[in-house]
Amino acid sequence: MRRLIPWLGLLAAMLSVQAIGLAQKAAKGDLNTRTVEGVVTDADGNFVAGAVVHLENSKTLQVRSYITKDGGAYSFYGLSPNVEYQLKAEYQGATSDTKKIDVFVSDKKVVRNLKLNKKK
Repeated sequence: MRRLIPWLGLLAAMLSVQAIGLAQKAAKGDLNTRTVEGVVTDADGNFVAGAVVHLENSKTLQVRSYITKDGGAYSFYGLSPNVEYQLKAEYQGATSDTKKIDVFVSDKKVVRNLKLNKKK
């Protein structure tokens, strides 16, 4: 048991250093991710709260959804810069055109505003 105590102290110190490194990385923002954000407007240019924005990962086909807030705002965080995404909005039967976010866009913060088409 006495031999184990120094090892536990060393392990605790190593974990503390690793935790500090992770906290610093989180505070700076992960350099290996990007965000996509914007607003959804109707065909007349009015902001749409309650619209559903879908973000599809073209590699895995996983879809994340976001319901817009007041002012029509939406955001997706922690996205891989090495993956192409498809972005589309819908609200009460109206949909926006699909916008592509490809790997050649090097911005860490990508802004894509979506305009809903008039219902037919």
